[in-house]
Amino acid sequence: MMQRYAVGLIGYGVGGAIFHAPMIAAIPGLKLARVASRSADPEALRHAYPGVTRDDTPQAMLDDPAIALVVVCTPNASHYALAKAALEAGKHVVVDKPFVLSSAEGDALVALASEKGLLLSVYQNRRWDGDFLTLRDVVASGELGPIHTYRAHFDRYAPQVKRSWKSEAQPGSGVLWDLGSHLIDQALQLFGLPRAVTAQVCIQREGAQVEDAFELVLDYGDRKAVLHASALVRAPGPRYEVHGTQGSFIKYGVDTQEDTLKGGGRPGDAGWGHDLPAHYATITGADGTSRVLPTIPGDYRTYYAGIHRTLAEGAPPPVAAGDAVAVVRVIECAYRSHHERRTIDFA
Repeated sequence: MMQRYAVGLIGYGVGGAIFHAPMIAAIPGLKLARVASRSADPEALRHAYPGVTRDDTPQAMLDDPAIALVVVCTPNASHYALAKAALEAGKHVVVDKPFVLSSAEGDALVALASEKGLLLSVYQNRRWDGDFLTLRDVVASGELGPIHTYRAHFDRYAPQVKRSWKSEAQPGSGVLWDLGSHLIDQALQLFGLPRAVTAQVCIQREGAQVEDAFELVLDYGDRKAVLHASALVRAPGPRYEVHGTQGSFIKYGVDTQEDTLKGGGRPGDAGWGHDLPAHYATITGADGTSRVLPTIPGDYRTYYAGIHRTLAEGAPPPVAAGDAVAVVRVIECAYRSHHERRTIDFA
């Protein structure tokens, strides 16, 4: 019989309600048992997840011996303290990206989890975007030859600044910590750690308090990875533009899971994670011929299925906390590069 683990979720804003709770509930071996959130409607929460208990603070789940796994999905500046408290309470821990706000904090949590023999992982869900899964397969196949140019965009059109903690001038807010965490993690998964980082970060929208655009270049010697995000792109270009010595990969459109979730869909619905055929990638070979490549369906459930395997079988976690520390180190270098107006060696 499959072993089942009770999960406590700290935070029930967009991240907790849209990206975490539905994925936890979709895994047979996990049960969402407690949610710490002052703003969540208790009745609506129990309707969505029967049997769940809503708490005003995280302390009840930390004190509850039945809770095996605590998921931290709160404003970024609170990640370190909450994850540390959960580990000290003997809980396995998942932290939403971008993990923590300094590599020193990340190293400290990794050491604490190791000392206590507990799982510590970070929710880099966009490793399971369909477009990235497709690109990763193509790069791994060698069809494009050695890659020399990689461009990845996470552009949107949102000219009006929405009120949320992500748009307020506080530690950990801004697009580099938010979308940048995804773009950086994907690049590191494909190419490993860079030798240097160059970045420009800026505010483009009127009334914005924090950065809403960036361009980041990861230097791999004979390869450059260029990462870009902006909230003022009305007609987005390619999501991925990848060029190798033997061909090119061009992909438009963004994975459909986020929009499906925000529209009320749930994992397992018909067509879950399937891409629009109009957004399928095009691969052009060295001889100039092109072909359309259907997108592998994305599935964020894979992350929490991996978490269950780690808890039940001791399998490696789907995202190692050390990987997330590397993402934070790149962000630290990016801010240094921007403020000092120079390239920063990644060491």
